[in-house]
Amino acid sequence: MRNKAAKWVFEALEHVTAVFPFPILGIDSDNGSEFINDHLLAYCHARQITFTRSRPGNKNDGAHVEQKNWARVRELVGYLRYDTPSELEKLNEIWELDRVFTNYLLPQQKLVSKQRHGAKVTKKHDAPTTPHQRAVRHPRMRKSPVIGMNAAFKRIKPGALFRQILALTAELETLALAKKPAPIKPVNRAWNP
Repeated sequence: MRNKAAKWVFEALEHVTAVFPFPILGIDSDNGSEFINDHLLAYCHARQITFTRSRPGNKNDGAHVEQKNWARVRELVGYLRYDTPSELEKLNEIWELDRVFTNYLLPQQKLVSKQRHGAKVTKKHDAPTTPHQRAVRHPRMRKSPVIGMNAAFKRIKPGALFRQILALTAELETLALAKKPAPIKPVNRAWNP
């Protein structure tokens, strides 16, 4: 998104709902004003989408999402400042390809249980599975989205997809580093209040 204005948030939300293979039942947003507003609430009511806040009152209201931001976002595109239209275009190309890569090819583990024995915490996770595999195996999943997702999966060429993402991230870095830094105004040392 260009910025956090409601216009761009809704545009992104419309895009996400269009590429999801199944209906969105709920939105669990953070506490930012770009999400917690009357427009988004009305949007959710009109489409019968449950709207909740992730962790109200906590500064790290989206702790699990923030962890994913490092794991996918920062690891993929780094920490440079991307603020031009050409950089936004490259970022959106990368996110489209990474969405396919992450959902179809990257297995993830879900926490099944957690037990505390004094100071020691024992966690048990399920077997690593991709989001695609989890969705296909879900008992309430309809056949038509499963057929569509399986067809999309068969069209993926993992090596080519990975190389395309790497090429785009290199182009993005080149664009960001080619920008001229803002001029530094000299300090007037003679003036001292």
